[in-house]
Amino acid sequence: MHLICETDKLEDYLLELEEINYSNALIKSKIDELFNLSQTEIEKAKIAFEFVRDEISHSWDIQGNRVTRKASDVLTYKEGICYAKSNLLAALLRSQGIPTGFCYQRLMLFDTPEKGYCIHALNAVFLKSLNKWVRLDTRGNKKGINAQFSVGQEKLAFSVQEVFDEKDYPVIYEKPHPKTIAVLEKHTDVLEMYKHHLPESL
Repeated sequence: MHLICETDKLEDYLLELEEINYSNALIKSKIDELFNLSQTEIEKAKIAFEFVRDEISHSWDIQGNRVTRKASDVLTYKEGICYAKSNLLAALLRSQGIPTGFCYQRLMLFDTPEKGYCIHALNAVFLKSLNKWVRLDTRGNKKGINAQFSVGQEKLAFSVQEVFDEKDYPVIYEKPHPKTIAVLEKHTDVLEMYKHHLPESL
């Protein structure tokens, strides 16, 4: 799929935002733990991706009830849905000067169209050494889901089934989409939110 940047300024994909608060003390501590000056940008991207994918639990998988939004909260509580986990990956990589944006898919929420649809969030990372954007999905692996760090062929958590009206949105957004942030701000029970209130389209 041909990805389309929302802005042609790479620096816009480095901005610190309320949800991408990489100056937070806890995030700075994690940055110091994960990264060092000898690492390449690709190594840093892989380390950050695997940390968020594997060490931050997806709220639905653990049947949690806490809604996290800011990157610092995701790191504090070690849990979040895809919207929250993508904020943390963006914070970690933007802190290292690696442009990171937000991408979305429209997916069936629970395997059949009758059970409804949801918007799923992932990241796009610009690797200057390769001069390309790479999509990465930190949702978290489990049976049937096997997302990997790959700079060649994408290895995302979900492949879109267009026959079921699923879709890939091609835009790389510089900020988390307002619909995803709004739902995180409005709700306090993550399971209720996940089952009934996720946006179905952008």
